[in-house]
Amino acid sequence: MATIMVYTDGACPNNGEVSAQGGYGALLINAQGKRLEIAGPLSGHHQTNNRAELTAAIQGLAALKQPSTVILTTDSQYVRKGCNEWLTKWKNNGWKTSSRKPVANDDLWRELDALLTTHTVEVRWVKGHSGQPENERADALATLGATGQSVRRYTRVKPATA
Repeated sequence: MATIMVYTDGACPNNGEVSAQGGYGALLINAQGKRLEIAGPLSGHHQTNNRAELTAAIQGLAALKQPSTVILTTDSQYVRKGCNEWLTKWKNNGWKTSSRKPVANDDLWRELDALLTTHTVEVRWVKGHSGQPENERADALATLGATGQSVRRYTRVKPATA
């Protein structure tokens, strides 16, 4: 089974404030170079950057029509550590942290967890705003989503000519 690359990012100007409007962006690339770009605004009244980052990962994985092998790349340590280190512990603790407090954003974490079990996913971290082209595109899509715009479009990478 070919690996699908998923690059995600969230944006939330005025993070955590009443006026905050978050957005998510995801770029999916299959083995043939077909690209799917997804962006949209967050819903709900409590909008934060962490919720935007989680929503980006959820939307990226939810766009896959069948169980897939995925490398999900994010610039969010919150998403990376949550998926790779904390999620199993939270579930074993009844969705409580090691200090017995409720897991923040557990509604989104539960949704993401279901998608992580549907697909075979490796979650990687990339430094944000470091010039990595696919991460920069996911960032631009998230910024677009934070303005209230929604995007869902397919494109194809043109092969290089000699």
